[in-house]
Amino acid sequence: MRAQTSAQRFTFPCRVYYEDTDAGGIVYYVNYLKFMERARTERLRHLGFSQAQMATENLLFVVHSSQARYHTPARLDDELLVSVQVEALKRASLKFYQQVRRVSDDALLCEGHFTIACVRADTLKPRGIPELLYAAFNADVQDFAGE
Repeated sequence: MRAQTSAQRFTFPCRVYYEDTDAGGIVYYVNYLKFMERARTERLRHLGFSQAQMATENLLFVVHSSQARYHTPARLDDELLVSVQVEALKRASLKFYQQVRRVSDDALLCEGHFTIACVRADTLKPRGIPELLYAAFNADVQDFAGE
């Protein structure tokens, strides 16, 4: 595994497809969680870490808890930006703060806090975050604190 740090907030672009909407034509609430999951995965990839590779190294990240707040709905074809920031970092877990915003007007659609645990793939027992990944996440925490 290799790590690359980035001193800016990570954002992941996505678009609302028909499959993301409910009978009322707005994004079904659980899909915001999917958008945020994808953004966290892409954040890892951007730092140089592949979840598939980490699994072969007996390492998984699992959602321990989540909290989401919905502000205003997204609709079919909306372009979205999903941000990822590390709020807190511990030896075997991290807490992320995420937002989903509509590109056209920068409206905050949804925000959430997610506690992610680092576990062994074979036993699902907690394990320490690898040093390189910890250092990369620690740079994000320092950036978050500086905002």
